Amino acid sequence: MSVVARSTSSLAYPERFYAAASYVGFGGSLNSSTAALSKFQNDVALLLYGLYQQATVGPCNVPKPRAWNPVEHSKWTSWNGLGNMASTEAMRLFVKILEEEDPAWYSRVPEPTVEHKFEMPKPKVESSGETASPDEISFSEPKHISRENGGLIETQDKDIIMEGLGAIGVYDQWVAPPISGQQPKPRYQHGAAVVKDKMYIFGGNHNGRYLNDLQVLDLKSLMWSKIDAKVTKGPSESSTPAHVAPLAGHSLISWDEKILSIAGHTKDPSETVTVKQFDPQTLTWSNLRTYGKPPISRGGQSVTLVGTTLVMFGGEDAKRSLLNDLHILDLETMTWDDIDAIGTPPSPRSDHAAACHAERYLLIFGGGSHATCFNDLHVLDLQNMEWSRPKQQGVTPGPRAGHAGIKVGENWFVVGGGDNKNGVSETLVLHMSALVWSVVTSVKGRVPLASEGLSVVLSTCNGEDYLVSFGGYNGRYSNEVYVLKPSYKSDLQSKIFDKPTSDSMAVVIASTNVGRDVAPESEATQDGKITEIMMDNVDSGPLHMRTEESGEHIITALKAEKEELEVTLNREQLQNLQLKQELAEAETKNVEISKELQSLRGQLAAEQSRCFKLEVDLAELRQKLQNMETLQKEVELLQRQKAASEQAALSARQRQNSGGVWGWLAGNPAEKPSDYS
Repeated sequence: MSVVARSTSSLAYPERFYAAASYVGFGGSLNSSTAALSKFQNDVALLLYGLYQQATVGPCNVPKPRAWNPVEHSKWTSWNGLGNMASTEAMRLFVKILEEEDPAWYSRVPEPTVEHKFEMPKPKVESSGETASPDEISFSEPKHISRENGGLIETQDKDIIMEGLGAIGVYDQWVAPPISGQQPKPRYQHGAAVVKDKMYIFGGNHNGRYLNDLQVLDLKSLMWSKIDAKVTKGPSESSTPAHVAPLAGHSLISWDEKILSIAGHTKDPSETVTVKQFDPQTLTWSNLRTYGKPPISRGGQSVTLVGTTLVMFGGEDAKRSLLNDLHILDLETMTWDDIDAIGTPPSPRSDHAAACHAERYLLIFGGGSHATCFNDLHVLDLQNMEWSRPKQQGVTPGPRAGHAGIKVGENWFVVGGGDNKNGVSETLVLHMSALVWSVVTSVKGRVPLASEGLSVVLSTCNGEDYLVSFGGYNGRYSNEVYVLKPSYKSDLQSKIFDKPTSDSMAVVIASTNVGRDVAPESEATQDGKITEIMMDNVDSGPLHMRTEESGEHIITALKAEKEELEVTLNREQLQNLQLKQELAEAETKNVEISKELQSLRGQLAAEQSRCFKLEVDLAELRQKLQNMETLQKEVELLQRQKAASEQAALSARQRQNSGGVWGWLAGNPAEKPSDYS
């Protein structure tokens, strides 16, 4: 998009605001701007007036007009109702309301000969010290020079009031801001993390060599500096100059105002993944001790912070084997747990991107193997530990690996990457609730944003979100910084503008003090009319009466909402009390069951001891029984021997007696006794 294109998106908010204010007719009095404001509803005109005063003068501190002047009274009420709203918020809301009411307003603004940069007008101060009438504020128009650079806008205006990221006003385009300080060595596959408005860059790959330097970019001053860190080896050892092992393909995670470095490729890899911690306060590195079963060492993995846990997926190990395993590190106990999820997981890969939606769903997009790149999207339900591959909508993203992703609310921005042929020039965004892809912007030429191994972090400045990119490789190594200011409709604003129009004014005013405010997309009704933000059902009565009636409606709506919230709160408190009672009963039952269990365990131990004694007695009885059987056999043997002996003796006597009879019969009678001789 050309910088001088006739579109509001080509202007920063101050320029866009003052162009809108000039179109509406502010700069003179409200009464002299009747022709320009007549196209709006009176309440809309009043709100525009109040927002203009808030943006240019600040919070209302002028006395309340007398009631006999209804117009001035209504103007004062509109301005005073904005409270302490920031001027930038008032600017954005002013432009947004104008674009909702008159979408083609900018096309009717006279074409300027040069681009202008409007500075914030300074209110005139009278001798009494009071602020002059807000209708007497004038505009100043110093020059503003911008130039194109292959789809990238490079800011050249030395008169910019805001510093750092806040000086970037253009939306949805990558900007190369002016950077000071000594730039880091060009690299890719490094790690990046943000802590307290500072982006830390650690490690990476340059010309095939791993790096171990630690660089920091102050996002307020946009100045680079190098950190000479120390490393602590143990509680009893003093800090020494850092010799952290050079590495690339690791992950940097911000946690508890510290930075964790997980995994990565090193020259001498360890067997398992190591976790290091850098403390920005003490400028020291330390090795964290983990428990459980740590994953094997790897690089090119994704590590996603989900609550108080880190979810690691995939990567490439030291033997160049691709992985698709899943591991979780509990940061409170520093314990690893390997997960066996159900469903079909993504194929083994590295250099993919991952994000978590609603603290429950892990999204994996893209990545590559040794031969190809992917453009598939996989979702892991961390509650059920189940993989799925949902249907994607919107534009079809091309295959890529080495890209970077960052989540901003409901939106997941994916930047850069390559497909083994060319760098990817499109910056994509995925609305994670609807799984709809769209293209944010596209860069031209061989720029670092169309690179592999770049990093993207999220930073917030003055209530605005900024994507900050660094490094990458697309045939050459980069050390350049680019910034993109995304325009998106936040969830809060989506809910606000879906409310009924009867109380929409109060909601819009209140919303400017809550969260970010970005130009919403116009929503059309069935008959093609644009949905109005402001009230359009007011009658034609006097202006101050309609304003007071509007205020009454607002108060009534707020009271009704308060009553609903109180009822809901009472219901929640009652449920909470019931849950506490149930919990107390459950704990009492648990104590009783524990006591019964302990008693049963004692009885079981006694029975086990008694059983053991019975087994010993049984063994002794069996031994005695065996001895008795042996004795029985011996007795039976002796009895048989005795019987045999008796039988033999009997047989011998019988033979002796039988021999005397036969001898007598044979004529050899036995000798007669001597008394027969």
